[in-house]
Amino acid sequence: MVLNLILFPVIILFIANAFCHLYYAIKLNKKYPTEHNIHNSFLTCILWIVAGLLYPLFFRSESNIQLFQYISVFFICVLSPIIIFLILSYQYYFVVKKNPDIKGKRNIDSFLREFNNKNIEENKEQTYSLKTDIYRKTLHLFPAIIIIFLWIFSIYVWEGTWNADLIWNISGEQFGKFLIITSGYSGILIFAALDYVRLSYIFKKKKIFHFLPDRILHLLQKSLKKNEIFEFTKPAVLILAFTPIFLLPFGIFAAGSLIGTMGDGAASIIGLKFGKYKFPRNSNKTIIGYIAGFIASFIISFLCLVIFMNCNNLFKIILIAIGGALTFFAIDLSNVIIDDNILNPLFCGLIMGLLCYML
Repeated sequence: MVLNLILFPVIILFIANAFCHLYYAIKLNKKYPTEHNIHNSFLTCILWIVAGLLYPLFFRSESNIQLFQYISVFFICVLSPIIIFLILSYQYYFVVKKNPDIKGKRNIDSFLREFNNKNIEENKEQTYSLKTDIYRKTLHLFPAIIIIFLWIFSIYVWEGTWNADLIWNISGEQFGKFLIITSGYSGILIFAALDYVRLSYIFKKKKIFHFLPDRILHLLQKSLKKNEIFEFTKPAVLILAFTPIFLLPFGIFAAGSLIGTMGDGAASIIGLKFGKYKFPRNSNKTIIGYIAGFIASFIISFLCLVIFMNCNNLFKIILIAIGGALTFFAIDLSNVIIDDNILNPLFCGLIMGLLCYML
């Protein structure tokens, strides 16, 4: 494969973000050693580098794809930073500058105070954990749903209905990869930039926490756990964890990404709502949560493999789906210190991919 030099800006940008993420992580861990999970941050730095290095592999080297490579790089390296700049500029010139008092109201201390007050009220109603978890899992589900929508659009509408593949001389599969990679990498950068702004409270003289719009702060209050206030938010990390398994067949990728969102969501929400027996006893996880997560992961994997893979061997599909569900169950049961938003899509996808090629 001939590597097009136009793709290098994306590689450099993502590797630079890895070091920026590491710098923030070290500062956060130094200031909040008990709240910040440094292991998650180190692994996320590695995922930034991996995503950057893998970017050229998602495009074939044929000349007919070069236009889409240029468009992809433009969106990731030019348009995404412009969007970030416009958001922050609007906040500065039209919100903060016109209302100087906002700087005193929008800060980490006020955010924590409102966060704690909100949680105290919801704890009295015994709704805190479940409501927060539903918000969290819904947010985590959006990236996977968007990815699958773009793939279906590319295969069945762009190529199947519009026959645009004949005009642009690239298949629906290639166009789908272009859309998913471009939107995914752009989304990662936008989420990360907002996190850099939010976490700027670690600096004494360069705090720009007040640049965050009220809607984003309100959304964060409803979806974050207390310790996550001192870490990078999950959407960017989750999409980064999707990138290595995107090299696998799309059915495997879809199954792995949905296990990481819907499987985990089923285990958590069902466990919180109906769970009575905890295992281990000192854990918040419940037996019914494990069962719900396993069943949901199997059903999700089975459906994704049936819909998106050209495989007539039902027995093979069932075995691969069981492999994905068992991997999810093992990760859930192990209760490791690494975030399962990273582990679930990565390992479930890799195990299913391995089974796909071995069987």
